[in-house]
Amino acid sequence: MVALVGLLPPLLLLLLWGGLDAKPTERLDQELRQEAEVFLEKYGYLNEHISKAPTSTQFSNAVREFQWVSQLPVSGVLDFATLRQMTRPRCGVADTDSHATWTERISALFAGRRAKMRRKKRFAKQGNKWYKQHLSYRLVNWPEHLPEPAVRGAVRAAFQLWSNVSALEFWEAPATGPADIRLTFFQGDHNDGLDNAFDGPGGALAHAFLPRRGEAHFDQDERWSLSRRRGRNLFVVLAHEIGHTLGLTHSPAPRALMAPYYKRLGRDALLSWDDVLAVQSLYGKPLGRSMAAQLPGKLFTDFEAWDPHNSQGRHRETRGPKYCHSSFDAITAEPRTLQERWAGLPPNIEAAAVSLEDGDFYFFKGSRCWRFRGSQPVWGLPQLCRAGGLPRHPDAALFFPPLHRLILFKGTRYYVLAPGGLQVEPYYPRGLRDWEGLPEEVSGALPRPDGSILFFRDDRYWHLDQAKLRVTTSGRWATELPWMGCWHANSGGTLF
Repeated sequence: MVALVGLLPPLLLLLLWGGLDAKPTERLDQELRQEAEVFLEKYGYLNEHISKAPTSTQFSNAVREFQWVSQLPVSGVLDFATLRQMTRPRCGVADTDSHATWTERISALFAGRRAKMRRKKRFAKQGNKWYKQHLSYRLVNWPEHLPEPAVRGAVRAAFQLWSNVSALEFWEAPATGPADIRLTFFQGDHNDGLDNAFDGPGGALAHAFLPRRGEAHFDQDERWSLSRRRGRNLFVVLAHEIGHTLGLTHSPAPRALMAPYYKRLGRDALLSWDDVLAVQSLYGKPLGRSMAAQLPGKLFTDFEAWDPHNSQGRHRETRGPKYCHSSFDAITAEPRTLQERWAGLPPNIEAAAVSLEDGDFYFFKGSRCWRFRGSQPVWGLPQLCRAGGLPRHPDAALFFPPLHRLILFKGTRYYVLAPGGLQVEPYYPRGLRDWEGLPEEVSGALPRPDGSILFFRDDRYWHLDQAKLRVTTSGRWATELPWMGCWHANSGGTLF
């Protein structure tokens, strides 16, 4: 477990911001040193097993190491700039091993294959990485004053940053199923120990756990914002803490996202060269994809503008992923090419759905169906589904929460499936008149976190009220649904 962020006490703040005009007395010097020792021990610069009064050499070396990681002039002297740096809000993960890990990456970069092999061996230690490349995540809750769609967009983008430059793939797990990585906002003491209790605005911001616990915790009472113009930028903190859940330590490289002190959004790419080297040393390079997905920070300056209930002033853009320019055959938990994640599926899958009961994915084509748990097949081989009364060549599939059942749509009718996905329930199929306003031959259906359901056909979508089984709105998904990733509200560019 990692320690939390903390500010030095009021005595040091008073000194730093000009509250004391006279030269510090010997007593104040000693108190400042003691507070600095507490800070340096908390963040891994002083060994907690050494004596309560470290020697001058031990203390100077610890200060020197902190200055190096913090990109300050390395002197070993507890000067004004070093004290001020210690008061800044920062990531709660200790900086232990940051210097050694960074040195090893640089050695591998210049020394070639032999050093590269040593680096991989080092990172294979227990708990330092995930031993799979497909990881699920869940946003357990979010700041009460921020819109949920915008927060989810920021979370999705934060995971995508790491996926773009590595062999990792991420997907959002259903609310009722397990997840590898969980992001949670807490108030005060949250069973991580009293030293790790959150303390409201300022002070403690977040802390994370390395694999494989897979958790990142954030202070619910912080003044979080999804804009760089005010408050504490949540997107940057999310992306940084997710890096820790993947096994990354802090980086001393200039403008690195994984620097101990959170990066500011600007024109440069969000991930530095050292961030990219670090994640690739654990998980390898992207498979079959270009690394040109690095995006400048200015694209992520205002996630609040992504709120679908606030559409004024948006600049719409039609560039983006391939699916943004055409219709698609099926949609599961998010828009992506099926074969990128579920190896062994044939092309042109006709219907797909994810069960909110067990998190399994179901795929249909012709008279056959497939079931996957994560990226692994459950049945081994595709099943012949025609015998159970299932329609051949279904148009769309959906897990319908009120019935706790999978539903298939075909033409003007729909079929409710018994548990397991291979048998149609009695008294079905029924006509689409039960779903008021829903068109025939939809190509995809997707339940949303707010309880509604979206249906797709060609370039259009229909928003259905789940409780009333009635379509309430419709439109064009590529230009009106920000989470589809086909445009960006501020830059006029695409996100993914």
